[in-house]
Amino acid sequence: MRTTIRLDETLLRRAKSMAAASGRSLNDFIADAVKAAVTPRAGRSTAPTIPVFKGGQILPGVDLDDSAGLLDLMDRPYPGEPQARRAAESPRGRSR
Repeated sequence: MRTTIRLDETLLRRAKSMAAASGRSLNDFIADAVKAAVTPRAGRSTAPTIPVFKGGQILPGVDLDDSAGLLDLMDRPYPGEPQARRAAESPRGRSR
C-alpha cells in the first residue's frame, strides 16, 4: 500500500543514513521502524506496576508539610529497635 508521510529533514537524513548503513531501502527501514513501534514488547505490560503498602492514615503528629520534622521522625528508632542500629542503616547518615 502506498502512503505519503511528512518527515523533518533531519529525521529523514538520519533514516536514509541508517538504512544505507544497514543495507536496506528507506522503505524497508521505515516499515521496520513502524512495525517495532506498534508491536507490543514481550514481558512489558502497558501499565506500570505500582507498589502497594499496608497502612491506613497518617500517624498522629506527622505533618507532611514539615520536611525537617519528617526527617527527625524518620531518624527515630522503631519501637523495640536500638537507636544505634537504626542510625547505622540510615542512607543519609547522621550529619546535617
